[in-house]
Amino acid sequence: MKRRDVLAAGSLVLLLGRAEIAHGASIVAVRVWPADEYTRITIESDGALSERHFLARGPDRLVIDIDGLELSPALREIVGKVQSDDPFIAGVRVGQNQPRVVRLVIDLKQPTAPQLFTLVPVAAYQHRMVFDLHPVQERDPLLELIEDKERAEQQAAKAVQDALGEFIGRIERPPLANGPAAAPPPVQTPSPPPLPHIAKDRIDRLIVVALDPGHGGEDPGATGPSGLREKDVVLSIALALRERLNARPGMRAMLTRDGDFFVPLGERVRKARRVQADLFVSIHADAFVNPQARGASVFALSEGGASSTAARWLADKENAADLVGGINVKNRHADVMRTLLDMSTTAQIKDSLKIGREVLGRIGKVGRLHKPQVEQAGFAVLKAPDIPSILVETAFISNPDEERKLRDADYRGKLVDALEDGIARYFARHPPLARNRQL
Repeated sequence: MKRRDVLAAGSLVLLLGRAEIAHGASIVAVRVWPADEYTRITIESDGALSERHFLARGPDRLVIDIDGLELSPALREIVGKVQSDDPFIAGVRVGQNQPRVVRLVIDLKQPTAPQLFTLVPVAAYQHRMVFDLHPVQERDPLLELIEDKERAEQQAAKAVQDALGEFIGRIERPPLANGPAAAPPPVQTPSPPPLPHIAKDRIDRLIVVALDPGHGGEDPGATGPSGLREKDVVLSIALALRERLNARPGMRAMLTRDGDFFVPLGERVRKARRVQADLFVSIHADAFVNPQARGASVFALSEGGASSTAARWLADKENAADLVGGINVKNRHADVMRTLLDMSTTAQIKDSLKIGREVLGRIGKVGRLHKPQVEQAGFAVLKAPDIPSILVETAFISNPDEERKLRDADYRGKLVDALEDGIARYFARHPPLARNRQL
């Protein structure tokens, strides 16, 4: 090869390098996940991105400069994805601040403690840049639980008073001229099903149940053959179960998430501990490599190995949720880390197996069981050392027949009945001890 040919080839390589650099990363998708607890913005791209950010005051806003980007229609979509009822974001502005530097300005509704971090490709996602907008002052979930209970009691009392007033008014109303007054209809006041009688005189304070709908937000969980998503199914079941448990005297349910947003595994455990929960129930509808796998399962934590190969496989799969959902490892709460590292006590596992058997027995009356006994494995979300904890796989969403059942509201209602009954039966036989902090 002649010298000039070599030089020409080298120039071509340099030109290609410059073109590739000029192109930079492209935006794949922009997503916004609003919630009362925090709002997450995710920018997904086909290459790694870097950013610089600062908070500005008067009015409050978060300014983010993203390097290596040219303003594109995909990035402009973020403006229209902010909802008017977002608790943290009033609006978003985006523009080309400098060549290859895009600036995002997020107008804030309240003082915010932002967390910005990047995630490497995992599962179906490419590179992700994540902005989590948290409130400066963290809410007290136990106080909110108490206030919610008091509001519900006040509304129920008002409804009874209104019905009683209407009833008395009809009695005192004089007869019509053309005949006697019609008899008033009976007053209908909803009454929740009672606790089993053996527990009525033994429960001396409010029982708190932490319900944990798996996955959420960036983490859809498993997906059925026709597209049904695990995160949507389990949230529907958990919301209905919360309503049923809240209607029971002496019970209150707390959800680790009440909308479509992601909660890290350790944070789910911390939430249950902050409300001094008496029970933690994680609800799932997983998939398996074999689409013929079917049946519900109930799991407790294992001090040793998993009780079966399938249990170990499911635990590993669920424990990977943080990678898919996306956590900021550098800013994880200290006691969340301790919770994930601590092994739960033997007593906690013993109590978890008891509640697991109660729930499994009731679910078995609704549909087929995958295994006739409570299984055990190292699920990270079950590692609260002081709270009996179970994980319920309601069905295999990967099975076409079971996915069809999970779509059916009546079938989900039967699952809720079974879960409620199992929980009530457990506390009827094992009433919790009095708390130091009374509710």
